[in-house]
Amino acid sequence: MANKREKVTRSTTDMLNEKSHNPGLDLCDMPGVREEAIEPVARFEAAVDRIGKVATTDAHSPAAVAQKAETVGVTKGKLDTLTTILLGILAGVFIGLGAMFCTVVTTDAGLGFGLTKLLGGLSFCLGLILVVVAGAELFTGNTLITMSWISGRTSFARLLRNWGLVYFANLAGALSLAGLMFYTYQWTFNGYGVGANALLIANAKVDLSFGSALVRGILCNVLVCLAIWLCFSARTVTGKILSILFPITAFVAAGFEHSVANMYFIPMGMLMKSQPAVMAAAGVTAGSVTNLSWMGFIGNLVPVTIGNIIGGGILIGAVYWLAYLRRERTAEVATARPWMKVAIPGLRRVTVEETAQPQLDEVARARLEELLRAKLEEPVALDTGGKALLAVLSKASGDSNFMAKLAENPAEALKDYDLTSEEKAALSSGDIRWIESKLGTLDESLRTWLTSRLAQEKW
Repeated sequence: MANKREKVTRSTTDMLNEKSHNPGLDLCDMPGVREEAIEPVARFEAAVDRIGKVATTDAHSPAAVAQKAETVGVTKGKLDTLTTILLGILAGVFIGLGAMFCTVVTTDAGLGFGLTKLLGGLSFCLGLILVVVAGAELFTGNTLITMSWISGRTSFARLLRNWGLVYFANLAGALSLAGLMFYTYQWTFNGYGVGANALLIANAKVDLSFGSALVRGILCNVLVCLAIWLCFSARTVTGKILSILFPITAFVAAGFEHSVANMYFIPMGMLMKSQPAVMAAAGVTAGSVTNLSWMGFIGNLVPVTIGNIIGGGILIGAVYWLAYLRRERTAEVATARPWMKVAIPGLRRVTVEETAQPQLDEVARARLEELLRAKLEEPVALDTGGKALLAVLSKASGDSNFMAKLAENPAEALKDYDLTSEEKAALSSGDIRWIESKLGTLDESLRTWLTSRLAQEKW
């Protein structure tokens, strides 16, 4: 018996070896190969094929990055208050740590202007690396939420709520770190040289004119949001860190203005102003640092913050939305942001003839009706929007005129349903992910039908 088993095993092994030398050979055609030997090999080959399709180090394409940035914006807009505040405080601390590191390494560097600036930029990267990799909510990066807002997937109230909470949480984190760093007495290092450097950095910032601070704020957040954009394209932690290094080093070396970094730099300079030994080491008098005050702090933050919003939210967020998402999101924009038809020339709806739209086959209709019936029998599991969504699908499944109207004029078709602007936008554009988040996972044929029926808008 043992000899027979050994013979079968040896025979199977020989045949598998033969297949490895002749990939076109089908094991099933080999005589004597047992089914239990074929099945594991088939499963292994299928697994290797699947791994080969997903195991890639290639960066995500810009179009995929745009969709990811939009999705992240939706998620950030929905964060609960406590989580948003805690992560915002952490981001303020992280950016403050980068600013502290930059201050220390540029003190008495003796490398000349350009190399000292380069060194300062590289060290400041610590802040955004911590934000991205460790996870935190940073105001300047969150200006990219404009992408999901333009699409109608994040309301203006949610956008302002996120920006407001994160901004003041960042401020709290940065101020807390400045207070802690004061009591480390690190500023006494190098014969008060570190404190003197912090004082001079802060004084230069508060002496900027409104216009200069505004433009520097714009250019700063163009580079910061480009760093975030590149991080979205990366698949590894190493890729994210490399994505951060060059844009962030560039903005620091160029002297651009980052609102959250200034929440640490300027208060730290104000603390140094009160130390006579630091003033002496910096070689300045009380008259030359008169702007280094709370009023000077606010006078810097206002234009820099406005500039950061313009640079990140418009020059990066809105421009990339127009480049990569406008064709897919026209229906959502037309429903949720009708005024943008005027604001964006060329934004229009293409009327689709009902005869050109795919019809609901009997199988898909039966599955849709089954889904509706099952969900309606357990209404407690649905919120108001979910129930209204079911009502829309129920009517659409049996009324082709309503479905045509939904594709051509969703605002009119949905006016009698209790749906938010985001829900109307998602439904009119065939946002299957949104629909499934309300109703549960849909069967593949039903997903295909809903996508083809609802996503009819073109740019």
